[in-house]
Amino acid sequence: MPRQRFTHLLKANLLKANLLKANLLKPIALPTAQPILGLTLFSAVAISAYPAFSNPAPTFGDPQSVTSGSVASRSGIADLPPTNLSPNLSSPIAQVPSTPRINPPRSAVYAQPEAPYTLGSGDRIRIDIFQVPQYSGETDVLIDGTLNLPLAGKIAVGGMTLEQATAQVSAAYSQYLRRPLVTMSLLVRRPLEIGIAGEVNRPGSYTVTQTNASQFPTLTELIKTAGGMTRIADVRNIQVRRPQLSGIEQVINIDLWQLIQTGDLRADLALRDGDTIFIPATTVNLAEAPILAAASFAGDADKPINIAIVGEVFRPGTYSVTGSTAITAQAGTVGQVNGGITLPTVTRAIQVAGGIKPLADIRRVEVRRLTRAGTEQVFAVNLWDLLQAGDLRQDAILQEGDTVVIPTATSPSAAESAQIATASFSPAQIRVNVVGEVTTPGVVQVPPNTPLNQAILAAGGFNNRARRGSIELIRLNPDGTVVKQKIDIDFAQGINETNNPAMRNDDVVIVRRSGIASVGDALGNLLTPLNSVFSILQAPFRFIDIFGND
Repeated sequence: MPRQRFTHLLKANLLKANLLKANLLKPIALPTAQPILGLTLFSAVAISAYPAFSNPAPTFGDPQSVTSGSVASRSGIADLPPTNLSPNLSSPIAQVPSTPRINPPRSAVYAQPEAPYTLGSGDRIRIDIFQVPQYSGETDVLIDGTLNLPLAGKIAVGGMTLEQATAQVSAAYSQYLRRPLVTMSLLVRRPLEIGIAGEVNRPGSYTVTQTNASQFPTLTELIKTAGGMTRIADVRNIQVRRPQLSGIEQVINIDLWQLIQTGDLRADLALRDGDTIFIPATTVNLAEAPILAAASFAGDADKPINIAIVGEVFRPGTYSVTGSTAITAQAGTVGQVNGGITLPTVTRAIQVAGGIKPLADIRRVEVRRLTRAGTEQVFAVNLWDLLQAGDLRQDAILQEGDTVVIPTATSPSAAESAQIATASFSPAQIRVNVVGEVTTPGVVQVPPNTPLNQAILAAGGFNNRARRGSIELIRLNPDGTVVKQKIDIDFAQGINETNNPAMRNDDVVIVRRSGIASVGDALGNLLTPLNSVFSILQAPFRFIDIFGND
């Protein structure tokens, strides 16, 4: 008897399921009481196994492959009321996973969290509808910001977050499905169009292609793509303008100095499509400049920069300067690369320009710099503090287009000139032309600040005909005038302007003949014609002597 009752109840439930397929939009009331719990569970499982569709529709793979009959034959219950079974058994509907919640990304700015990603043309997404595989699949957001989905048609999702787009798709499918469970995920992001302006080396618009849908390009990555920051970039007040679906532009203020100083990654904002970055200019801070130049998103230190240098250098003009150490071997010659790669600085520019002149005012060196807005900034560096106190901040880092101005000192002291002459940005050698009564007259190369007596010794010293008490010094002044002075030289004296002055580049030293040598040369010149007459008179006698002996 129990066996027959079980068979009867099974047939009754299957009959109700067939009746449901004839009218899908009406919910089915389950029996209020079932004598056998196992049969109730079996009926619920059998009925809920069918997808909840009311009309046939094309699929992602083949829009015309599903017919009305085939859909009807697989239809099922969509609005089953909850059933209280046993504590050890649960309804299959209770096991349906809920739509995953999208947590907002981490905050990159202290007072303003990052906005979630919004969909746009070119994004590739995947849509999964629970127990409806024929309408699940991958699709692209079209150029007009819509999705073209089977059965639901075109759905606008442009500018929406994944959560908003999921709700939009669910609402569209709810016209055909009973409580559709839609899950949407981003597979491939569209290329991001991001603009950057201000104090970067290559401002403009950039297309960033990312294959990893879980990671967005950051602010520092785009700055590096744009060639890095300039030396006057204001990293504390960077602005990112982000378009919103409402049409109101969101402005995000970024302080990258916190990232540099503390390594706070929240300051490295993740970018979105359509973002516009502006990096303003600031006045030069000599203390912070080396720190900013060493940042990973600064400009390339190995890249040559074009600068101009004028004033008290041996070869003023325009130069291409790198960060390599430049050694100036001789005054007026272009410095040669000899060392590791560092940053292009004022002293390296001076070296490349042939070295600094003795009359340079190194306390008032100026650097003129143009901002991206076209305004000029002028800041001073004191190279005397660099020599005296080792203040490396004064050796300012240069950037593309800088102009270095070396003014002329009004009244330099001999002691200061001596120190400047031995500086690393002074020439290693100067040229002095020693002429007259020396062993090897001509141009000699001596170190800067060499005294007069050593310049003469470099030319081999006095010869036997030299006037040893005094010499003549001819010097070309910076203003173009020429000064000639007689100096009573004293080899026992140190450097002094009276008896043993320090040599400058292109000085001319003239060593005259002594009095005895001058008289001898005069007598020689006087007797030269008489010697010619005597030679003519002696010619016949020499002829007789030659042929008479024969």
